[in-house]
Amino acid sequence: MNKKELKKRKKLLLELISAKEYRPMKAKEIASLLQLSKGQKKELQEVLDALIEEGKISASKQGRYRKAKERKYQKKNAVVTGTFTGHPRGYGFVSVEDEEKDIFIPVESVGNAFHLDQVEVQIIGEESEHKRKEGRIVKILSHGLTEIVGTYEKSRHYGFVVPDQSRIQQDIFIPQEKSDDARDGDKVVVKITSYGSKNKSPEGIVTEVLGQASEPGVDVMSVARDMGLPMEFPQKAAGQAARTAQRVQEQDFQGRLDLRHLPCVTIDGEDAKDLDDAITLTRTWDGYQLGVHIADVSNYVQAGSALDREAFKRGTSVYLADRVIPMLPRELSNGICSLNQGEDRLALSCLMKINDKGKVVSHEIAETVICVDRRMTYTAVQKVLDGDEKTKDEYQDFVSMFLCMEELSGILRKRRKKRGAIDFDFPETKVILDEKGHPLEIKAYERNTATDIIEDFMLLANETVAKEYHERNLPFLYRIHGEPDEDKIENVLSLARTGQIKAEKKKQKITPGEVQSILTALEGQPLEPMISRLLLRSMQQARYSTADEGHFGLAARHYCHFTSPIRRYPDLQIHRIIKDVIRGRMNPQREAAYRESLDQVAESCSRLERRAEEAERETVKLKKAEYMKVHVGEEFDGVISGVTGWGIYVELPNTVEGLVSVNSMWDDYYIYDENAFCLTGESTGKTYRLGQKVTVVVEDADPATRTVDFRLKREEDR
Repeated sequence: MNKKELKKRKKLLLELISAKEYRPMKAKEIASLLQLSKGQKKELQEVLDALIEEGKISASKQGRYRKAKERKYQKKNAVVTGTFTGHPRGYGFVSVEDEEKDIFIPVESVGNAFHLDQVEVQIIGEESEHKRKEGRIVKILSHGLTEIVGTYEKSRHYGFVVPDQSRIQQDIFIPQEKSDDARDGDKVVVKITSYGSKNKSPEGIVTEVLGQASEPGVDVMSVARDMGLPMEFPQKAAGQAARTAQRVQEQDFQGRLDLRHLPCVTIDGEDAKDLDDAITLTRTWDGYQLGVHIADVSNYVQAGSALDREAFKRGTSVYLADRVIPMLPRELSNGICSLNQGEDRLALSCLMKINDKGKVVSHEIAETVICVDRRMTYTAVQKVLDGDEKTKDEYQDFVSMFLCMEELSGILRKRRKKRGAIDFDFPETKVILDEKGHPLEIKAYERNTATDIIEDFMLLANETVAKEYHERNLPFLYRIHGEPDEDKIENVLSLARTGQIKAEKKKQKITPGEVQSILTALEGQPLEPMISRLLLRSMQQARYSTADEGHFGLAARHYCHFTSPIRRYPDLQIHRIIKDVIRGRMNPQREAAYRESLDQVAESCSRLERRAEEAERETVKLKKAEYMKVHVGEEFDGVISGVTGWGIYVELPNTVEGLVSVNSMWDDYYIYDENAFCLTGESTGKTYRLGQKVTVVVEDADPATRTVDFRLKREEDR
């Protein structure tokens, strides 16, 4: 490209990026928007690099390009805007958009800032090799929290609420007449009416009394409410659900492919009530005919209805330790939309013809009617596959289908591994509670061939659907997983090489296959737990996007979420797009409407998914702490799962993780090496590193803070 051509393209691209309608995009997305050819994509990168060099645009750490802002951030006394994150010890940090490093706010400089406030910060100390940039909060622009959950402490004429979030340092003053008759020790929801000042506490009104913390379910409810999870359905949405017919209507069969003659099963966990996928499978002379049948939720949840608006607001069902907060009312999720045994159900089916090598040679996505013959569990299917005669007799009509499923699943898994899909085999947690919500057992969730079968079939359907709609070039929602952080990956590879593990990249950027090769080489090695964890931590978070950027972890060029519309809004949205195409309704006006709305759907659903994951994680941590509380003083063998300057984290076989503080490591002064991920004793040379096996004693467990404290076993403990 000559100078004249480069100048022209820089101007055009800068105009695009500067446009009011533009949202930050990756190079791939810009190329797709401009409909560039493969050869032109290299030229695009050249233009982007030139604009960055000139300081006219900037790129985020996720690789998204935007117009460069005037950078006042660097100089002392400059004032910048960001979001304040409080710390339990009183200090905090302010994150500034497009800046990789946060600004440290000392205790004395926090002022009246609340956790998640939008603030103005004056830079008071510049960054150095061993010191963060420091700032002082000079103005609060807006408050991020309007209500909090905490414990009510009653005095004679007033009360205080101590927030559950340790990041909120201030107690909330509650006038007696605003207490909603809360009792001392009650968990309550408080609406903040005043954020206080230097000499005055924040003030609020109790809007909801959840009950005493010791009452069944109140602990989990407190976490849910603190996360802002909606508990009850609005009257309009609930009314629509209640009025929905609980049997398929005859008129709904029109125009649908009738598959009720095919042997059809669901395979789920014992406790599952919202069954949104069913399977049919037959062996053909040259391969397999696989049907993945997904509940046609969009038939009952109309776009723009009260039900739809509430589903969008929730984004996903949330699976907490003791309950499910569904995306849809139970009349739908457990009723007419659930693929219950013996009931006619409407479905959207992905019908795939697969050859003996696991390749989809042809497919059809169709509106169908199905009837599930058997509601199977993973346990029962596994027993059949293991040859349990009693279980085989019980399901004799389906044994050959289950064996065929096992065969096809193995082929699909082998094919996926060959292309480089990454398989991180970290155990998930299963919490078993009694009728009062107290933990009876904490254990690793057991995977088996039956769970693999369903996972493999769902992955294949999701890929098949995504590929078709990529080729159609229609507005769509994809599930994307970006490339890992290059610096983090390089650190991990260097560490792996020190253990004589072959860990190389053929090109500048690592491929999924290379990551999988490293994991394979690590199997059975002492370094396996450590390197596996570090590789996982280097990965980006998967999210939803209108740009089809592929899924790194699955090594998939095209991927989406199609198979769970009962519990995920993106799947429901995708079903609507597919049905508009099937029914010939995808005209230019409708296509334009989707292009306008889908970015917001992708962003909102990604955010709500993260909220749900955090809530699920926090309630499990709560129950783990409650469980370990009765084991204080007991010894356990574990593996070091994290190393920091303040101590080591140890994970037990039951997935419980706790901290061994450096303060409890009495035998030496330990120095943290962040590059080698280890603590080393100054005098003894004793080293603690990721993946190392250790024996610990439970020191303390606190459900309120959701923490478990260990100490290393000493000689005198023997």
